[in-house]
Amino acid sequence: MNAAHPFSLLGPRLLPWAIRLDRAPAGLWLGLQALALWPAWVWLGARWYGGADGPPLGLLALGALAFMVWRLRGQLRSAPRLPWLIAALAGTLGATLLRMLGAPLPLSGLAAAAASAAGLLAFLPQERLQQARAGCMPRWLPVAALPVLGLAVLALPLLQSSADFALRALADQSNPWLGGNLLAVEASGADALMLWAGCLTACAAALAAGRGNRAFLRRLPIALALALAGMVLRGSLLAGLQADGHAAAGWQQGVGLPVLALVCLAIADLMVREEKTK
Repeated sequence: MNAAHPFSLLGPRLLPWAIRLDRAPAGLWLGLQALALWPAWVWLGARWYGGADGPPLGLLALGALAFMVWRLRGQLRSAPRLPWLIAALAGTLGATLLRMLGAPLPLSGLAAAAASAAGLLAFLPQERLQQARAGCMPRWLPVAALPVLGLAVLALPLLQSSADFALRALADQSNPWLGGNLLAVEASGADALMLWAGCLTACAAALAAGRGNRAFLRRLPIALALALAGMVLRGSLLAGLQADGHAAAGWQQGVGLPVLALVCLAIADLMVREEKTK
């Protein structure tokens, strides 16, 4: 026995309006949601412009989301998925309520980012069509929700500063050898950047490769381990340079950038590589 459509419960006068609302373009829904969340965007822009959190790296996460939407512009749903639409509305109301109650701006900003991601997921297809390539037939790939949510959170400036604070606290509480030679060689900010860049690469590569939520979660701990290994490698190299008297900023950048690139390439390869079937 088929379940009744929710619109069938409406009267004949409300049914046409409900259908029009359900068929409203995705841009209209997302634009109205963005307008409702404008205080969060003002706060985000002020943090980026002020430079208190360093370079506005969150623009890279927003750029990855925008590029994904542009690539899928022909496959967006004409009618939103109801669970994600409800989550988007609830998140928008929650962010507004938190702001009215005087909650910390990072908390309301986090709620706004999650609500925006839910609104985007309401119109993204559950599967996207990958066009035929050399030696490969066209196939349908999943559009996972977790990487989209991850990119939305990574756009916030609070994540990098929080990671920086946590790494500084770890360096202070660690034993003298670890704190003095690996984590405290003026490297906590660079380590936070490596962790942020690793998470960004994992989310973007998972979306590009069409990894589902389960496949993404299986690979994520390994991706985090690669980022942590990169931190240790960078700190070890800088500790050796410091011991030899080469502690200039140029040396730190010369060591840190190649290690960062190596970590991001390893994480991207991890997410893109197909799993071997038994």
